[in-house]
Amino acid sequence: MKVVFLCGGAGKRMFPITEDKFLLKFLGRTLLEHQIEQALAAGLNDIVIVGNQQNIERLSEIVGKFSSTGIDLATQREPSGMAGALKSAQNLLEGEILVVNPSDVFEKSAYSAILKERKKESATSYILGAKVEKYFPGGYLIVNEKREIQHIVEKPERGERPSDVVNMVVHLHSDAQALFHCLEVESTRDDAYEQALEGMIKKGHKLKLVDYGDFWGPIKYPWHIFAVMEHFLGRSKGGIAKTAKISERATIEGDVIIDEGVTVLENAVIRGPCYIGKNSVIGNSVLIRDRSHIGENCVVGFSTEIKHSYIGDGCWFHRNYIGDSVIADRCSFGAGTITANLRFDEREVKIRSGDETIDTGLEKLGVIMGADSKTGINVSIMPGARIGPNSIVGSHVMLAHDLEPNRIILLDTQNKVIEMRVGSD
Repeated sequence: MKVVFLCGGAGKRMFPITEDKFLLKFLGRTLLEHQIEQALAAGLNDIVIVGNQQNIERLSEIVGKFSSTGIDLATQREPSGMAGALKSAQNLLEGEILVVNPSDVFEKSAYSAILKERKKESATSYILGAKVEKYFPGGYLIVNEKREIQHIVEKPERGERPSDVVNMVVHLHSDAQALFHCLEVESTRDDAYEQALEGMIKKGHKLKLVDYGDFWGPIKYPWHIFAVMEHFLGRSKGGIAKTAKISERATIEGDVIIDEGVTVLENAVIRGPCYIGKNSVIGNSVLIRDRSHIGENCVVGFSTEIKHSYIGDGCWFHRNYIGDSVIADRCSFGAGTITANLRFDEREVKIRSGDETIDTGLEKLGVIMGADSKTGINVSIMPGARIGPNSIVGSHVMLAHDLEPNRIILLDTQNKVIEMRVGSD
């Protein structure tokens, strides 16, 4: 059986995070690496990864770390959804295939459940499903009393979900050719794969629901990174690498993972569960707490507090408060920058995206910052503000709205706000 990891799509809802979701790092390794290791641990060692022209080199590097395992790569030339991704690898796929979205985090029990069902049933396909209490922007499964799938309703409107079971993209197809035959139907929609599954049902193929009740962490929006971060931190025991340098006057409490080459200076306090990435420096009088994840080559400077935040690689801080935030690689915070993470009315933080208002489900949410962005001194950022990649928030600005990519926002000498493109005169 071949496991097919679909890595060719783009995260349309992830602004301002532009990194492919499966390339986000957790505990020093990309999500895709964790996924490959989990599949191998489940005894699934015949793997195909479908990438696109932008990420195929990075995927090749990751595959190189598993040189003793047979992993094939295929390239999806056009962004045509899951259907196009599978067609790109069709020459590598026959017989039984297991289609997986590597941006969804789940337990190894997902594999054991679907493989167990395959042994005792004779369906054409097996679809993993998870029960949800609230609306989720995905596909919903309608099943009969025999747990056979009758319909897949893709991304219904809020308040109109037809069931409480969401389609997880862990799909076992016992006959790949039956699937590919239905994929031949031309469609310009990005749900062509789901339409192919509907086509299989209409042709009389049996699609069986496999119930899944363990941890499931789909990353659809940037704030979903928190749940995945907490999952990895929660199942990992603390430990300090031999090459780390920890001051005798620093305080390390709970399950804290300190990776190779980390330096922790005097009076720093790290309360786990937390992760500190390779070669990072935790400065004097720093406080890191409440399930925070710091990437590699970061400098968390004097008197900074980081609370329940995901920080990418190569970020710099100095006398900052960073709370409940998602910060991509190579961001820099001027002294005195503060991220607000709680509304005065303590209600849920909402995000405005175009004409849509998105419920985050969070009472606390700080900044979401794209890669290569920075702030000046004494900046204030309001709850849920998003800062696009390669943007600058100038000194003393109070940012209460989203900032698009490649933008700079400043205060002039009369405290008037000026916004322009980076590099403009």
